[in-house]
Amino acid sequence: MKINDLIAAPSELTDTSASKSAVVLMTRIRLARNLARMPFPGWAKEAQRREVLGACLQAVSSLPQMKRGLAVGVEDITELERQILVERHLISRELSHAKAGAGMVISRDQSCVVMINEEDHLRIQVLRAGFSFKKVWNTIDALDTELEEHLDYAFNPQLGYLTACPTNLGTAIRASTMMHLPALVISGQMEKVVRAVNQLGMAVRGLFGEGSDASGSIFQISNQTTLGETEEDIIKHLTGVLNTIIEQELNAREKLLEGEQTKLFDKIGRAYGILQHGFLLNSGEAMNLLSLIRLGIDLGIFPDTQRAVIDRLFIECQPGHIQHSVKESVEAGQRDVMRGQLLRAEFAKVPGPDFSNASK
Repeated sequence: MKINDLIAAPSELTDTSASKSAVVLMTRIRLARNLARMPFPGWAKEAQRREVLGACLQAVSSLPQMKRGLAVGVEDITELERQILVERHLISRELSHAKAGAGMVISRDQSCVVMINEEDHLRIQVLRAGFSFKKVWNTIDALDTELEEHLDYAFNPQLGYLTACPTNLGTAIRASTMMHLPALVISGQMEKVVRAVNQLGMAVRGLFGEGSDASGSIFQISNQTTLGETEEDIIKHLTGVLNTIIEQELNAREKLLEGEQTKLFDKIGRAYGILQHGFLLNSGEAMNLLSLIRLGIDLGIFPDTQRAVIDRLFIECQPGHIQHSVKESVEAGQRDVMRGQLLRAEFAKVPGPDFSNASK
């Protein structure tokens, strides 16, 4: 499979019927793995990284789930193509800027990814739209088990899986969800939630992970502890925290409807008007407007069938996707014009708000 075929193909996050969750947009689990007797990528010479890349590409590509996907070195695809993969949450920003000898294997449906020579030799990732840790864990556990039959992992009986960063030792699992929390943001409660989540041993990051902002009121919430607990215990603990956050978000929505309904409806109505008629929209503004429309869908103001459209546009309004639509690099001002054009065309098909349907 070639990179252009992958980008054009239906993907787990851009073409999904699973956009039914009011709060959780995506569930993802990553496992860090390294090969025995080989230096970590950050310490390895280029020849060693290329040796690891060759062995891992061959092993991963042979797995049934990955056979018809994309297997490629980072240096063999363009900077714009890498940016699109980051925007789809398929590869990390670190891998997109990796040294020579890094690569990836991505399944055809873009739900399974193995990054090679990022921080660790292997970063195995499975993602699904919606809130589905059990399904994601079963998939990645099977993928990891099959891969271990082909590769000799670095493992220590006391420390577990050996990783480049000591904070990943043990299970080397990073479980996360991407959550849409507009009511907590609008009501000014998000800072308090972040502090509470951090005290429970979880990390809260922006849309594209560490160092990114929370455009569109979208946050990534993940575990931080990997040593001393089983994978199942880590996922169970995280799920409990996430369910509490979901409850807080839904309660915040109810309070906005009860106490600030007029202001909330005005925000949602204005967002719809700008998305229908706006000419210049940067990515941050577009994300925040789309966030209000998704909130409107969850409240019954727009048809439920539009949720998948909004979730797709969260990705397609990003800079890389806008540039890919014209097959060339475009400066920011022109991207804003093109983004406005895309969103006007999409929102010409979205029915207007019906505030009388808003959930009480």
